Amino acid sequence: MPLLPSRTKFRKPHTRGFNKEHKASRGNKVSFGEYGLQALEGGNVTARQIESARVTANHYLGRVGKMWIRIFPHTSVTGRPAETRMGKGKGEVSFWTARVRPGTVLFELSGVSEDMAREALRRQAHKLPIKTRMVKRED
Repeated sequence: MPLLPSRTKFRKPHTRGFNKEHKASRGNKVSFGEYGLQALEGGNVTARQIESARVTANHYLGRVGKMWIRIFPHTSVTGRPAETRMGKGKGEVSFWTARVRPGTVLFELSGVSEDMAREALRRQAHKLPIKTRMVKRED
């Protein structure tokens, strides 16, 4: 089941684009696990993509280790049906997305070997629309 907020103040915000070039100042370090998947570029990651990456890693790891998801899709994206006339208000909510800046840690893993973590994060990276890299915890 894809992630989405339990409740929001406004269902259809008048969101503008965001600057994908600004580096992340928060959430850019591995905080919970030993290994992390860090974004190298900015962009939008949909709830379906997050869920797909989660399922892929869980399938590979089995019941070994623990995983943290460090991003959440707070932003709704609206869309209008094809071949509709102009006007008639804003379109319905199509999907939810997380805005990701370069340097943001997306997923974290612990309790697994480095080789298993590398493979699990590589498989997750294939499900995401942005370039990523594996990072280790700095102690």
